[in-house]
Amino acid sequence: MFYRRSGRAAIPDGGSRGEHARCALKALVDKGGVPGLVGYRDGEPVGWVSFGPREEFARLERSPIMKRIDDKPVWSIVCFYTAKRVRGSGVAAAMLDAAIEYARSRGARLLEAYPVDRTGRGSDDSMWFGCKAMYDRAGFAEAARRGPTRPVMRKALRAKRA
Repeated sequence: MFYRRSGRAAIPDGGSRGEHARCALKALVDKGGVPGLVGYRDGEPVGWVSFGPREEFARLERSPIMKRIDDKPVWSIVCFYTAKRVRGSGVAAAMLDAAIEYARSRGARLLEAYPVDRTGRGSDDSMWFGCKAMYDRAGFAEAARRGPTRPVMRKALRAKRA
């Protein structure tokens, strides 16, 4: 929910920021919104990807890294989560593939992402964006770079044939 809001959300008395975010996410889903996809392995949830039309992510406009490149309509991929027990097994890449297909099925023609580009393994700080190499393998191309380790990646999508 972090990127779906601009500014700091008020937290009701007695609740935590996490509880407030879960309630806001549930409310979004209850209204028919699809904030992302959940991936399962053997019936257990193991992955998550948050994405959707860029307009759904108010905070992107304020980010020096993720601000608009141009006025083309894009869908943005803003967050991944992979359960610790399955990290390194391709869950994030499978979630990316599923996000691509879902966005295409909903009429998206351009996907955009904001991964981290650095050599070697590092800490998990900001890796929820995914790594550039994963996007390279999925056919994304660098459209801008707003920091030494922060490219903006894009992938054009073709309509599915009936």
